Amino acid sequence: MSADQGAGAGAGGAGGAGGAADTAGAGAATAGRKGLVVVYTGHGKGKTTAALGMVFRALGRGMRVAVVQFIKGKWKTGERLFAETLPGLTFLVMGRGFTWESDDLSRDKAAARAAFQEAAALIAGGEHDIVVLDEITYALHYGFVAEEELLEALRARPAHVHVVITGRNAPDALVALADLVTEMKSVKHPFEQGMKAQIGVDF
Repeated sequence: MSADQGAGAGAGGAGGAGGAADTAGAGAATAGRKGLVVVYTGHGKGKTTAALGMVFRALGRGMRVAVVQFIKGKWKTGERLFAETLPGLTFLVMGRGFTWESDDLSRDKAAARAAFQEAAALIAGGEHDIVVLDEITYALHYGFVAEEELLEALRARPAHVHVVITGRNAPDALVALADLVTEMKSVKHPFEQGMKAQIGVDF
């Protein structure tokens, strides 16, 4: 699989000391590493953006990354367009748009199931250093993916694989299992002032 099957990565920063170790690539980075489960949740904007920042950082370190998007799918975002140019990134857009606008929940469920099966295979395969499950919490909320299925895939993952999960209302069991949880809080949003989503900022 390649970035041509989907697309995307966002902005982020890389830190740490320089030197030969920084360019050693994914093989060296894997040695002795404990894979983390990272959750970005809450009602504030920025969950996917934070996850894609980690994607950009990891790619800069020569790591292999996979992103599976469970909800977005109606339009090409800037992330998707950029991903087409990035080696080392598998970006799969498998959702059908926002479920609450759906005219066919059975198709949404089938899409979510297919996305989860692909995501579980990517996690179990161990070929990617980081696997991002973008907005999978919505699939959990609607019952398209069973919570225990996700937890089992996380528990059984290869020891070096990091998994990043985004979406509102992360369930308590997922929060308990995760190593890092950040909750985004909405303080102000331009939508409240009647402003529409803007290219380069929102998509």
